[in-house]
Amino acid sequence: MMASKAPAKPLSANKPVVAKPAAPKTPAAKPVATKAAPSKPAIKPAPKKATPAPATVKKSGPTASIKVVNKTATAPAKDKAKNNKVKMERDSFTMPKEEYAQIATLKKRLENLAKPAKKSELLRAGLKLLAAMDDATLLATMASVPTIKTGRPAK
Repeated sequence: MMASKAPAKPLSANKPVVAKPAAPKTPAAKPVATKAAPSKPAIKPAPKKATPAPATVKKSGPTASIKVVNKTATAPAKDKAKNNKVKMERDSFTMPKEEYAQIATLKKRLENLAKPAKKSELLRAGLKLLAAMDDATLLATMASVPTIKTGRPAK
């Protein structure tokens, strides 16, 4: 005996699609700015990476919350960080190999004295010493330094 299959009912393209109505919204309570409790410190240190997350205070009610942001606490920290930043200048220079080797010698001496230094620190210290000299000593020191040809060496 052969069972006959009933033809599948095709989907009707004539039926309109009806969307369910959205649930009615209840008016939400507007947040009101309030001062923080006096038991907490008024100014918190600002993090260095990003702006601080706003503080959340629970309000007596179903699920209402108030966000309090103290913008005056973060403004001075940003200005202070900008003022302390020193602008750097990159440059290149030419010097004889013997004088360049003295930098390595001075670095070794400072390591033995438990005060390691970088090449740029040694050069800056030398500039401080030159700036502290009186005019006669500065002229005598500069007269002892031979003038060299600047630029890149020929290939």
